[in-house]
Amino acid sequence: MAAKGRVEGKVVLVTGAGHGLGQADAEALAREGARVIVADVDEQAARRVAEALPAAMALHLDVTCETQWQASLAKIMQVHGRLDALVNNAGIARFETVEQSSLESFRRVTAVSAEGTFLGCKTCLPALAASGAGSIVNIASVAAIRGNPAVFAYSAAKGAVLSMTRSLIVHCQQQGYPVRANMVLPGSHDTEMVRQAYHFAAPELREAARRHEGKPQHVADLVLFLVSDESIRLNGAEIVIDNGRTVA
Repeated sequence: MAAKGRVEGKVVLVTGAGHGLGQADAEALAREGARVIVADVDEQAARRVAEALPAAMALHLDVTCETQWQASLAKIMQVHGRLDALVNNAGIARFETVEQSSLESFRRVTAVSAEGTFLGCKTCLPALAASGAGSIVNIASVAAIRGNPAVFAYSAAKGAVLSMTRSLIVHCQQQGYPVRANMVLPGSHDTEMVRQAYHFAAPELREAARRHEGKPQHVADLVLFLVSDESIRLNGAEIVIDNGRTVA
């Protein structure tokens, strides 16, 4: 009898899964038996990733649009009849200080990274509760806990992700929902967003980040653990994954 994967049969929605950390998350989950919904505003990228994975489905999803969230969940329920986990990974960064950032730019970054997480949690919560053991993994950033002037709006948005997740957990407990939520705070990993950030960093900061840099798979392994029943007693964890840079 073949061994089952760590998330065998779980239906998992991953946002921003067409590239970077989200793609690595989707690949790790599918490898361990999940039926992954690869969601991205870049539908072509989502299809490319989904086509390479077993039992995966691609969805076009602009996480800032509530009606698209509702339509996406309806499609998932139509195809799978359930949703076991949500990985709110979608996010964007603009490399601007507080003085460089316009109100329009600030709102765009927070719309994707913070409001998108809010809409995901709000829309998917009933289905996750109905699964009997729902798991939410919200991707924040070390930028939420360590000052980084070059990504002012991104830092603000990821700080909001931490706060809203804490409130979500208490709400679920008060309502008796069998849903847990945990936060992952990545540092520098080898993604296009990080490579862009290096152009805006001072040379000494860039070299320090590169010394601590990880691979997307390192974050994906943690996300896999948090989706799996191996972490069933973890609820409200804020897990920094940056090879010790925040404490150095």
